[in-house]
Amino acid sequence: MQKYKLSWKDLSFKDFKVYLFALFKAFIPKKKIKNLDELEHFIQTKSAWVIQVTLYSYLKTRMGTKYVLHFDNDVFMSSVNLAKWNIYSVALQDLTFFTFSYLKVNFNYQDINQAKEIFFKILDDETSNKMPLEIIDEAKKTFNERIQNMNWEIYYKDLPFNPSALSLYKWAPIAEELKILDRKIVLNSMILKWDVVRQEFEKLIEF
Repeated sequence: MQKYKLSWKDLSFKDFKVYLFALFKAFIPKKKIKNLDELEHFIQTKSAWVIQVTLYSYLKTRMGTKYVLHFDNDVFMSSVNLAKWNIYSVALQDLTFFTFSYLKVNFNYQDINQAKEIFFKILDDETSNKMPLEIIDEAKKTFNERIQNMNWEIYYKDLPFNPSALSLYKWAPIAEELKILDRKIVLNSMILKWDVVRQEFEKLIEF
C-alpha cells in the first residue's frame, strides 16, 4: 500500500465529526454490564471509541491546526479506512481477551468459549458497516491462533493492549520517517485510552 504524507487538506469534515462525537461519548453516563449481550456491546463500542480517538487524534496532530480547512482526497481516505478496520480488528481481539480473562480470574467465569462467539458475532455484524471481508477473515484467523496460546489467568494484567497499540503504529497512514519519530507517543496514546476503558470495565462489571 502506498504511503502518503499528511496534509491538512486530506481529511473530510465528516470524518472529524465522527472523531469529535467519539470524544463526547466518553462523558455519557454508563450502565452496568450484567450479561453477555451487554458485554458484547461494551467490547464493540469501546474498541471503536479507542480507534476513533487515537487514529484521528494522530492524524489531526500531524495535519496541524488548519485541519478543518479540508478537501476530500479519495486515495488518502481509502488508506485511512483500511487503517481503521485493521486496527479495529486487533482492538476487538485485545478487549475480548482482556474482559474474559478478567472475568475468569475475578468472577470465576468458566464459559470461555463465549469469547470466540462474541468476537465472531461482532465481526459478522460489521459487514453491514462495510468492514472488508478479507480483514474479517484475517481477524478470525488471528483470533484462533492467539486463543490457542492464551493464558487466561494472567492475560488481563500482562500488557493486554499492546497488540492494538502496535497495530495503530503499523497501519496509521503516515509517512514512515514521521512514524519513526512518533513511535513512543503513538503507542502511549493508545495505552492511555485503553486504561480509561479498563477502569470503566472494572467499575461496570456485575457478572
